[in-house]
Amino acid sequence: MNERLRTAMLRHGVALEDLAKICGVEPKTVERWINTGRVPHRRHRWAAAKLLVADETYLWPDVLRHSDTRKSAANRSELLEIYADRASVPRELWLRLLSATQERIDVLVFSGTFYAQTQPKIARMLTEAAQRGVTVRLCFGDPGSQAVEIRDREEGLGGTLAAKIRSSLTYYRPLTDLDGCEVRLHSTTLYASLFRYDDEILINPHAYGEPASANATFHFRRLDGGTVADHYMTSFDRVWAGAVPWSGAEI
Repeated sequence: MNERLRTAMLRHGVALEDLAKICGVEPKTVERWINTGRVPHRRHRWAAAKLLVADETYLWPDVLRHSDTRKSAANRSELLEIYADRASVPRELWLRLLSATQERIDVLVFSGTFYAQTQPKIARMLTEAAQRGVTVRLCFGDPGSQAVEIRDREEGLGGTLAAKIRSSLTYYRPLTDLDGCEVRLHSTTLYASLFRYDDEILINPHAYGEPASANATFHFRRLDGGTVADHYMTSFDRVWAGAVPWSGAEI
């Protein structure tokens, strides 16, 4: 028996017939909800919860358990592929994502040198994307920041990371005056390099002491009910909000 539903009805003076009318079902159906613990259809749960001034997950706790199960399944379904290292991501995938994107491209890296090397015509391709209406946001490490200095030391780069960033930025200088495209410099600890193309995102987490290229890369596609892709897309927005616009000037 669903004691929560029965008690809520008694407290609010709602009879079987009253609830059945509000939900658009037969009184016998409401009786089964109470006596057998059957979980009604979503629209009926919402109507009943509104009438009884209660949360549907209070009246039917199984809804919450089933929701968690669906969320877990959606999260697993968001993962399309795992690559042992970033170098294993096929060049064709990078090109397909860049060419097919219709709404948004977000890139978060320190230097991202490989990004231009993998796609030699990167500036032209990003320009074409912006011209077809894609919003392009590129976020690189500030070469003068403490975060870059620390990462350089942790990876044993011998003071070259700042120079790599400056070199990488030369590819994107033509984009700084382009409508729909913006380049910023961040000073945050970079836990993962992120490459977002509409609802797809490549996540390259960093392991201490290892270059980004040697670390695994995960390919996710955002799905309704999933949370992983959104989690990292939101992370990009946080970094972007605190980053400083770069006009193309020498730094």
